Amino acid sequence: MEEGKSTVRAVDRALDILLCFTSKTDWAMTEIAEQVGLHKSTVHRMLATLEEKGFIERDRSTDRYHLGLKVWELSANLSRTDDQATIWLPVLERLRDQLGETVSIYVRDGIERIRIQAVQSNQAVRRVAPVGVRLPLYAGASSKVLIAYAEQDVRQSIFENPAWLNAIDLEPYKKQLEEIRASGYATSFEEREPGVAAVSAPVFDRAGKIAAALSVSGPASRLTIQTMTEYAPVVMESAKRMGIMIL
Repeated sequence: MEEGKSTVRAVDRALDILLCFTSKTDWAMTEIAEQVGLHKSTVHRMLATLEEKGFIERDRSTDRYHLGLKVWELSANLSRTDDQATIWLPVLERLRDQLGETVSIYVRDGIERIRIQAVQSNQAVRRVAPVGVRLPLYAGASSKVLIAYAEQDVRQSIFENPAWLNAIDLEPYKKQLEEIRASGYATSFEEREPGVAAVSAPVFDRAGKIAAALSVSGPASRLTIQTMTEYAPVVMESAKRMGIMIL
């Protein structure tokens, strides 16, 4: 049993090292050790194994590490023609062209949301939305949609998470979620970032469960509360169309 725990711990540490490369492309061994909170000798052994398997490569001239070709081999199998975020892309582009603002898709992961697809506004002043970014789930229109339409036990587990204890005033927030379920969409006005507003609607799968949140965001000077109310039916219709396209 002890050996099994040790093996799982080693895998966990190796994955933590790989996850460092989601924030930047190359690392020194000492930087990785500090980032993951492990001794340098442990990180050195882990890196040697990952390098041997092709997941990590070391630049001998700088003694810095970057992802190896094995990662790209794996990602090639992930990037299939039936990838859901890619299938939704034409809907996002059409909505962007209709409303003139940046359009994004978010999914929930624990108490965070991840932007899995986005198309940028063509306007000079626009909301830039990089794909792959993780954001807190307690602020923003898409966050409220992802929580409002989650199953009851999921909502409760989110509310009971210690990270939420000081993040929001829970009772008014729950009332706001009820209003979102009644209206079919959510809005946010400078909740997470000054000067940014958003309107979001749920994307449901064939079983009627929430699969993602479709969000239109831009400068608060353009996306006023009245404007977002006018845009909401268009966003909801696009989200409905995306639901039909779910594989």
